[in-house]
Amino acid sequence: MPCDSQYLPALVLNADFRPLSYFPLSLWSWQDAIRAVWLDRVSVLSEYDTVVRSPTQSLRLPSVIALKDYIPAARKPAFTRFNVFLRDNFSCQYCNTRFPTQELTFDHVIPRSKGGRTSWENVVTACSPCNLIKGSYMPHQIRMYPSRTPARPSSRRLQENGRAFPPNYLHESWRDYLYWDTELEN
Repeated sequence: MPCDSQYLPALVLNADFRPLSYFPLSLWSWQDAIRAVWLDRVSVLSEYDTVVRSPTQSLRLPSVIALKDYIPAARKPAFTRFNVFLRDNFSCQYCNTRFPTQELTFDHVIPRSKGGRTSWENVVTACSPCNLIKGSYMPHQIRMYPSRTPARPSSRRLQENGRAFPPNYLHESWRDYLYWDTELEN
């Protein structure tokens, strides 16, 4: 087996042929994909040219698989730092600049010291410089207002936002499944 097979993940689609998630993109290692094929939990839609062998079988590595049983999306997304960043499109809500994840933090619009809660409705993505400037001031005191009023996003909204951030690696066999509902060029 070629040594690069570790870099051949399978795109995982739900039973409706949509990715389980866009960001991070729903990928399984080739080992997990083979295991799911063997257990008859998925259908193979596309394959790599790479073959894996056991003493009795040869099998091409799956590049796109679809679950046989539909998994419904979570109705309410978890309140996590990553999901706040995704809701806000990885952009500081004060200066409207996009940053890499490691350069972002979150800010309590109404500071905790003034009774603000850590919730979807009070936390926004901020860059470090803006967060330092705002500090524990109320927005009206320093005239720093978030560009969008923070609110709980739907799972669908987070999925839509995630589609705007393509992963580092996209195999050509995945394109038809990731962008099937985008408008076609004339």
